Amino acid sequence: MDIPSKYNPKLTEDKWYAYWLKHKFFRSVPDQREAYTIVIPPPNVTGVLHMGHMLNNTIQDILVRRARMLGKNACWVPGTDHASIATEARVVDKLRKEGIEKSSLSREEFLKHAWEWKNKHGGIILEQLKKLGASCDWDRTRFTMDESLSESVINVFIDLYKKGKIYRGVRMVNWDPQAKTAVSDEEVIYKEVQSKLYYVRYKISDDSGYVTIATTRPETILGDTAVCVNPGDERYKHLKGKKVYIPLINRLVPVIQDDYVDMEFGTGCLKITPAHDENDYEIGIRHNLESIDIFNDDGTLSEQAQLYVGKDRFEVRKLIVKELEEKGHIVKIEDYINKVGYSERTDAVIEPKLSMQWFLKMKELAQPALDNVMNDNIRLHPAKFKNTYRHWMENVKDWCISRQLWWGHRIPAYYLPGSNKFVIAKSAEEALELAKAETGNKNLKISDLRQDEDVLDTWFSSWLWPISVFDTLPNPQNEDIKYYYPTNDLITAPEILFFWVARMIIAGYEYLGEKPFKNVYLTGIVRDTQKRKMSKSLGNSPDPLELIEKYSADGVRVGMLLCSPAGNDLLFDESLPEQGRNFANKIWNAFRLIKGWETDENLQQPDYASQGVTWFGERLKMAVIEIDKNFNQFRISEALMNVYRLFWDDFSSWYLEIVKPEYQKPIDLITYRATLEIFDIMLKLLHPFMPFITEEIWHYIAERTKGASIMNVPMPSAEKYDKKIVSRFDNAKEVIGFIRNTRADKRIPNKEKLSLLIKAKTYRNDFDPVIIKLGNLSELSFTEDKIVGAVSLIVKSGEYYLPLGDLVDHKEEILKMQQELDYTRGFLSSVMKKLSNERFVNHAPENVVDMERRKKEDAENKIKALEDRIKSLQ
Repeated sequence: MDIPSKYNPKLTEDKWYAYWLKHKFFRSVPDQREAYTIVIPPPNVTGVLHMGHMLNNTIQDILVRRARMLGKNACWVPGTDHASIATEARVVDKLRKEGIEKSSLSREEFLKHAWEWKNKHGGIILEQLKKLGASCDWDRTRFTMDESLSESVINVFIDLYKKGKIYRGVRMVNWDPQAKTAVSDEEVIYKEVQSKLYYVRYKISDDSGYVTIATTRPETILGDTAVCVNPGDERYKHLKGKKVYIPLINRLVPVIQDDYVDMEFGTGCLKITPAHDENDYEIGIRHNLESIDIFNDDGTLSEQAQLYVGKDRFEVRKLIVKELEEKGHIVKIEDYINKVGYSERTDAVIEPKLSMQWFLKMKELAQPALDNVMNDNIRLHPAKFKNTYRHWMENVKDWCISRQLWWGHRIPAYYLPGSNKFVIAKSAEEALELAKAETGNKNLKISDLRQDEDVLDTWFSSWLWPISVFDTLPNPQNEDIKYYYPTNDLITAPEILFFWVARMIIAGYEYLGEKPFKNVYLTGIVRDTQKRKMSKSLGNSPDPLELIEKYSADGVRVGMLLCSPAGNDLLFDESLPEQGRNFANKIWNAFRLIKGWETDENLQQPDYASQGVTWFGERLKMAVIEIDKNFNQFRISEALMNVYRLFWDDFSSWYLEIVKPEYQKPIDLITYRATLEIFDIMLKLLHPFMPFITEEIWHYIAERTKGASIMNVPMPSAEKYDKKIVSRFDNAKEVIGFIRNTRADKRIPNKEKLSLLIKAKTYRNDFDPVIIKLGNLSELSFTEDKIVGAVSLIVKSGEYYLPLGDLVDHKEEILKMQQELDYTRGFLSSVMKKLSNERFVNHAPENVVDMERRKKEDAENKIKALEDRIKSLQ
């Protein structure tokens, strides 16, 4: 087959992805093999591919492809999340552009529009993942509002309600005035903002003066129901039992005492607004204070505010400050930096608000999920996140699971006529029977009942994801769940460790009595070179599909992993996928070089080629061990670098230089076949990282059977390697580097042959033919004599000399050796410090201690040789 001079990823990627799909290589069904399972973190159905998806799904695909090649039955389950808030916002925006307000539609009419939007746009991101090379079992694609998944969500709600875990009540929640719904604590993003601290004075009711409070939110003064001081604050002892007037509205409220107040903050005197601050709410409960909700759901002021009714809260802030100043209530205004909560979904400023919501009690449910992460039954990678996880789980609060939306799983609560009492049921028909039994009224009709308008938090469906994708709850003994659960690895981001990962673990133990996955690999955040999180608003996030178009899917995959160790942020710029593309071109060009060699079956294999093949065989075994170790420790970027360096440095820069024939001359058949076999092995190691180019070259290397693929051939397995051969070749590389550097320093042409003399008590000449070839030597011989007029190198206990006559400056040589001697003595000193540390010697792994002892011996030998050489030249 003719091999194109340049690699064309556009043709290659489409061709091979279609081939993989045609032959159903991604399909998985239970069989006798060991299962390897990953469930995709379902992207929002509204989403398109962004850089975070690229990193996350590249890692998942690497793990899945590697598992296939290790002989496992790999199953990667794809799907999307219905994303209540984001999707409803998209649909409302679309309707508004068409001149339709949501308020003009019935729930059923709105949902019809929502499903139409989902069916049109909902699969975009999954199609985009195919461009990346994602080897998902597409036949298993799920959606969190599929019928069976929805049934599971409702059944879990009913089950938890019956267990007494779900309740309804008025609580302080995070209110998103733009989406007009409650959001969870984890969906609130806190940002540092430049604010103002307003010092406002309240008149004491007995005309004895004023008290001054400090607030960043003067608009909430209209909801104040107390002023609070610390009981230990001597400045305010005189206020005990007194009352003050709220400015502008003259509401008379008590002065109360509570240890919560920080005497050092502001004036040490705190306004209390129980309806609009979580801490004030807790104080209000302790002191039995009235709660006055001054905000409407959209963030405008309500009738209860008395002033500025119907105006937006931020407009009111400006107006009320102006009025307070005019009426003499403002003492001073200071610049102030504070953290303000924003909705993750809409970026609206969150409003703490008292609201009737549904809650799930978490403390008891969370305990197994805490225990099984802390005891490493489920492992977090990197393990540093265990402390964060423990803090969250030990301080877990009840989960607000209701959302004031229409798109999502509607809460299965049905209210009795003219009452706030309700029954919980799977269907209206079942609810009717329960309602009849509850009321004793056999004449009730379904139309008499009113289903709760709210839907469940999106996370209340996705916490079941590893269970529900296998239809577990409707069919608990099905073959899939018995075979694929628990899944193996979850790849996700640290920011959803609590409100998705932890909750999935909770659900796994609650409903299957088993962990949902064995390992959680936490990726970092993709940032730009200024360390800013990539976002559309900043304009610093490249389009992943454009990157793939420019640098190839393989190039982008490699680029994403070149600097993304687990848990650490990835500082991305386009030099990374460019480096990935260059690596692909390096692989292609190396392959073309090899296939371009002519062979001669009558040629004997030269010694240098035989030694090169022997060395690289051992280096390859060493690399497989390193790669396996890094994968086992979830050091996936490091595993890539193992393969990258193996190919770029060891194979291309050394092995090919050793074995390649002279210009326009043939190569012997033994070396040629060995080289292709080595290349084939490296393609297998590279395939999980770079699936497209490896598939393309694998089919060029040899004739393949119909329907064959590199993804289905066994991954090279770890074997013991000869450390001595690898070490001796490292010594040979040092000698060759010495010869090349000497040529460069002395401006000796490469074509001019040199002689190399060796002085050593013991010497293994395993790689002398390689040194002769790559150093372009006329001879390599041994000497016991004092060498004059030569540059020298000391490797281990061997001394190497290049006689160069007048080209050698003795003073310069002595200076170089003295510098090397000083460095080696410093190195020996650092090694000795380690070996004199009893804790290190007694507790470090034996092989690590042995390595330090070998370093000591080598350094001592080198110091002796350098001292002798310097002495001989003086």
